[in-house]
Amino acid sequence: MNPEEIDNRNLEIDPLDQFGTMGPTDIIIDPKTYRLKLTGKVKRPLSLSYDQILQYPSLTEAVLLICPGFFANHGRWTGVSLRVLLQEAQVKREAKYIDVKGAQERVVRIPLKDIDQRKIFLAYRVNGEVLPKQHGFPLRLVFEDAYGYDWVKYVNEIFVS
Repeated sequence: MNPEEIDNRNLEIDPLDQFGTMGPTDIIIDPKTYRLKLTGKVKRPLSLSYDQILQYPSLTEAVLLICPGFFANHGRWTGVSLRVLLQEAQVKREAKYIDVKGAQERVVRIPLKDIDQRKIFLAYRVNGEVLPKQHGFPLRLVFEDAYGYDWVKYVNEIFVS
């Protein structure tokens, strides 16, 4: 299944206990010391605590996570808009990309022009529950139309280039 070709509007939401996992599942991040850094080509770099992130307006979207050959999980993901964070950081005009980085050195590059065209945001809840450790607590990139290996877990930095 190619995520770009799937219409998930009529799919049932899968129970969280049936979600598959790939990649690291055992990283423990203390929400009291956690910081999300947003740096690079911005006028106002950010360093946000987990509690600060939870204060932003939330959005909830049903998005299908596909790990080809292994599983497809349709979940209701809740989190913070990348667009809101980028606006607060005041992205410079010459910027073209964001690199979303996770605790395991996993990095995904996304063109800035795509941020508004798809469901792309940072999730801290799935199916109404706090994002479990094995699914990337405290933040996981939700990236509609991309395969699961681009859904970075344990997000700790966004670098604008």
